[in-house]
Amino acid sequence: MSTTFKPLDRDASTDAARSRRWLWLAAPPRFFALATALIPWCLALAAVLGAAGLWVGLWLAPTDAQQGEVYRIIFVHVPAAWMSMLIYLAMAGWAAIGLIFQARLASMMARALAPTGALMTFLALFTGALWGQPTWGTWWVWDARLTSELLLLFLYLGFIALHGSIEDPRRADRAAGLLALAGVINVPIIYFSVQWWNTLHQGASVSLTRAPSMASTMLSGMLLMALAFWAYSIAAALMRVRAQLLRREQHAAWAQSAAHTQARESQP
Repeated sequence: MSTTFKPLDRDASTDAARSRRWLWLAAPPRFFALATALIPWCLALAAVLGAAGLWVGLWLAPTDAQQGEVYRIIFVHVPAAWMSMLIYLAMAGWAAIGLIFQARLASMMARALAPTGALMTFLALFTGALWGQPTWGTWWVWDARLTSELLLLFLYLGFIALHGSIEDPRRADRAAGLLALAGVINVPIIYFSVQWWNTLHQGASVSLTRAPSMASTMLSGMLLMALAFWAYSIAAALMRVRAQLLRREQHAAWAQSAAHTQARESQP
């Protein structure tokens, strides 16, 4: 009897190897160690980029011919608004992975991103009000862009409140994840609101489909601040996931060792 051998499917073996690497990384002790290593770098990067962005925005960027110096609030307002939408998409993506694959770590990432997303959304609304008063003559209008951004803040707060109101972690992950996915529809509404409706809010100064309508110095300052906010968001999310892992794995030897190490490092 002859025996035939099937040729090795290299694509399948490569996919399997990649899957094993991701599973290896998703193990709580290894992810905790990776997060611990990345957090200081992300915080340092956020500080350096933030300082550079503020220096460019407040000192190097020219004065706007129409708005004068008040326009400089865009170096915080616009990156915060970008991050409010990007973080929500990332949160919903992690929530979807958690729902589909029953991956607790993915659900933890979604939960960890929510407070920072709420912070960025509040910062965008607050700085927008500070900018709107001298330019529009009012702190707030029920403008399509402002109203949809306010709804985004409510979605973040609703996600946090819903997860905290359910005692069972798995049920909380599912309920909050479904809410996050349902709210994704609001992100394109925010982005395209100035095109779909007549609003007081100005159109996008930076677009992927056309050249930016601002000086290169202004654009550089905004991009530096956006990268600083992104680095901070990663660090903040990883810090929250570490805390969640320690609570969930508190009886494991590695978690007790990590908690003791943190306690020793925090002592003066």
